[in-house]
Amino acid sequence: MAQASALFQGQTPLAVRMRPTSLDEVAGQAHLLRPGSPLVGLADPAGNTKNAVSVILWGPPGTGKTTLAQAIARTSGRRFVELSAVTAGVRDVREVMQDAMTQRDLYGASTILFLDEIHRFTKAQQDALLPGVENGWVILIAATTENPSFSVISPLLSRSLLLTLQPLTDEDLGLLIDRAVEDSRGLAGAVRLDADARAAIVQLASGDARRALTSLEAAASMVDPSTSSGTGGESGTEALPVITAELVAQAVDRALLRYDKQGDEHYDVISAFIKSIRGSDVDAAIHYLARMIEAGEDPRFIARRLVISASEDIGLADPQALVIAVAAADAVAFIGMPEGRIPLAEATAYLATTAKSNAAYLAIDRAIADVRAGGFGRVPVHLRDAHYPGAKRLGHGKGYVYPHDLEVGVATQQYLPDELNGHHYYEPTGRGLERDIAARVEKIRKILGES
Repeated sequence: MAQASALFQGQTPLAVRMRPTSLDEVAGQAHLLRPGSPLVGLADPAGNTKNAVSVILWGPPGTGKTTLAQAIARTSGRRFVELSAVTAGVRDVREVMQDAMTQRDLYGASTILFLDEIHRFTKAQQDALLPGVENGWVILIAATTENPSFSVISPLLSRSLLLTLQPLTDEDLGLLIDRAVEDSRGLAGAVRLDADARAAIVQLASGDARRALTSLEAAASMVDPSTSSGTGGESGTEALPVITAELVAQAVDRALLRYDKQGDEHYDVISAFIKSIRGSDVDAAIHYLARMIEAGEDPRFIARRLVISASEDIGLADPQALVIAVAAADAVAFIGMPEGRIPLAEATAYLATTAKSNAAYLAIDRAIADVRAGGFGRVPVHLRDAHYPGAKRLGHGKGYVYPHDLEVGVATQQYLPDELNGHHYYEPTGRGLERDIAARVEKIRKILGES
């Protein structure tokens, strides 16, 4: 058998060769490809051009923005023109618009304009798109990895349908990889991909189809033809060379992490991450964060765990921790990955190094336990609402002392129901800001007559 590496040299990249020719071949994005959806309507050659709507595809790299546009163009029978915002200017856009208008008027041809990376266009360049989109000279399919609310002008947004693409699932990636190994456009069954190698490529891809196929192609180009699966090929006369996990690691020059996002390793690493923050070991916390990022863990999951940690393990010892954790979660949603690793690391380092207290966490759990056990009682009369009809007649609100009328701002009156009067739930620690809070709580309880 000829060397397998010779089969994969000097060709168009595998990710390009394996681009679907129709929407039926697209892996993932099922939420956008339901029957009757705008994208399916655009791809229908019998579709009504007058009702066709321009769309903006927003999603991470490798989720199929270009693939969807090209698949729609191939199956719809419409003219397809592609521009890149990196190289195109206002003049290029105007030429496309003029040509599209001519094609429509003379030949009745509908034009799809695919504009990649529209967020790189200036306001003036995006303005040049408006007449063509508004008058139906072109059906715009624009792709962007940036939030369109901040990167696309409002008039263009209002004339287009915004569709959000999601990272591909492991199942979607597995389907693409298997197809690329067997398909005549891909590796044409010239190699066998063992299970560990397949899992490694899926893990390294982190939801990015292009990255998965690029990794597969790189590993295939390095395969040793003397390495076989031990089974015959179609003819039964020769064995197929094998792509192993070790070969994948060499090809992409990255160590492979043993990390199953649905298995024990997922729970073990996130547990170690949170416990390292709780234990104030910033280096360990950053290490486990790096492991999750490199394994393709959902950054939103990591951000949610940071918010929980800030509330559960730090609390009022440093209230700023929750603010930073929430800001990190917002930043990840706003900028995506890989840049999102930076706010995640910043929040992790802050949470790990600041003062810790679980007093608020314990307080609410104690209170919930009492309520569940029936310890709630009637609200004291002087605290009840005095505004609804008949409340004054029933004495509701009578005797309430307004704390702002007092110099110290705290009134000597009972707030808990009689059954729980004097019961303390919140017990602040002496760490961080809670040291000051503890002193204030003690003074307040004395004024309330609870100590």
